[in-house]
Amino acid sequence: MSRFWHGKKGRKHQVVNHKYTLITTREDVNSKQATSIKVDLEPELCRPNLSDPSELLQTDQIEKLTKHLPPRTIGYPWTLVYSTGKHGMSLKTLYRTMMGLDTPVLMVIKDSDGQVFGALASEPFKVSDCFYGTGETFLFTFCPEFEVYKWTGDNMFFIKGDMDSLAFGGGGGEFALWLDGDLYHGRSNSCKTFGNPILSKKEDFFVQDIEIWAFE
Repeated sequence: MSRFWHGKKGRKHQVVNHKYTLITTREDVNSKQATSIKVDLEPELCRPNLSDPSELLQTDQIEKLTKHLPPRTIGYPWTLVYSTGKHGMSLKTLYRTMMGLDTPVLMVIKDSDGQVFGALASEPFKVSDCFYGTGETFLFTFCPEFEVYKWTGDNMFFIKGDMDSLAFGGGGGEFALWLDGDLYHGRSNSCKTFGNPILSKKEDFFVQDIEIWAFE
């Protein structure tokens, strides 16, 4: 029904009732669906495919580590290239499994106290006369809570390896993480490269197991 009212000079005006219809476009629907899918899949992005089940890392620990990996590793499956359970406890064998790799590698250590810690190396481990690696390298520990220690920029003592030992970090006369040639005895100290505390429960520790993962 139309209604009328009289304005100035007695002119009659008609009041029109307007009805509005909300139109939802296909783009709106697609946008909402995409947002929903993104939210639903976000946890999955932190769960990479593993070539083998990890004997040292739980699912939530893998998710936490994934968030700190270099961007160039994201989207690639984790490939187990070395484990003490499969290959034995030998640094020489460890170096041999690195041959032909062109990817950062993640070393996970579990010691005799049941503590889990390790390092992300910007390139595969090798025998070297001097330190190598880049600022992508970092240390981590789950002892007692998850912590990541990235490059401070103080020095470039990232990784050093020979046939008798493998070490990470330096400055102040101590390595952040050191392993002997038998991959049995290890040591952790604070260092300037990563600004880390001791990664293990004690400065000196005994290795129970090691896993090394590549991203390819």
